[in-house]
Amino acid sequence: MTPKTLLASWPSWAGRAALVWSLLYATGAALAALTGPAFGYALLAKGTGTGPEAGAAVLYGAAAVLAYAMLRRPGSRRLSTAAWAVVALCLTSGFPALLSPVHLLFFLSRNQEPIDWATLANQSLAVLGAVLWGCAALAHRRRALSTCPFCGGRGHTAVSPDAEPAGRAGLVAVASLVPYTVMKTLWALGITPGFTGTGRPGVDPEYTSDLGLWLYDHGVDVTAVLALLGMALALALTRPWGRRLPRLPLLALGWAGAGALAPFGAFLAALGLLTWTGVISVGIADHAPWVVAVAYGGFSGYGLALALATRRYQRATRRACGRC
Repeated sequence: MTPKTLLASWPSWAGRAALVWSLLYATGAALAALTGPAFGYALLAKGTGTGPEAGAAVLYGAAAVLAYAMLRRPGSRRLSTAAWAVVALCLTSGFPALLSPVHLLFFLSRNQEPIDWATLANQSLAVLGAVLWGCAALAHRRRALSTCPFCGGRGHTAVSPDAEPAGRAGLVAVASLVPYTVMKTLWALGITPGFTGTGRPGVDPEYTSDLGLWLYDHGVDVTAVLALLGMALALALTRPWGRRLPRLPLLALGWAGAGALAPFGAFLAALGLLTWTGVISVGIADHAPWVVAVAYGGFSGYGLALALATRRYQRATRRACGRC
């Protein structure tokens, strides 16, 4: 069997792959808890030690039990619903790996901490687990609904490729990034609303390269440019002109961006709101609470809207596989 045919038959092996992956990942966490070396296991890339490792072993061991139950009971819709919780768990474990491509921007930074390759490898495995579990959940649910496990159709095109894209989701995604983009651009231009510290907000000469400093001096914040690219991605997923672009790269960018930014933004929005309302006194230094809640917290709205846009784009551009 060639790799191409193996990938084409993913509904037949996704459940077993999720089971094997869960067993191996849980075993690794248990060994880390018992023997000492962390092997990269951590909670949100911060909580390390025996406690988080033992917790990971228990959680992913329970995931293995769920995977076995899904294989034994292919008609239960509740099991496939629970499987998406495991996908979220895997994304939580592998969240920093989703942001690892920012290392490609090394020419805009300096004096960064060296990459912990063991941790990055572990986080990448967790992202792989999210993919396997997503495929297993999708295939299991389609079987439970008696639809085609490959395309979700019932013997015809699942959704018309000419269907109207989810324009509102794209607009919501764009609007969610506007506060951040405007604020960072204003900061680069020397106007500093929401900044309570001294010096230049948004740039640190110790860690920013000469090129990054030059761009900032001319009113260009690199993260604001990335936010504009994120807006373009959301529009490409929801506008007719996006149908002329390659489908798979759009789906990969859409799902990766949604998985990385939705939980990240939700955490910052909660932190900003709790600080803003006085419930807690710990926030981000030199930042007004409304900046954290509105500008940074907007990433949660963007991530959720991007997930909706990506899902609808995936359905609207999906054709019947010819097997159903």
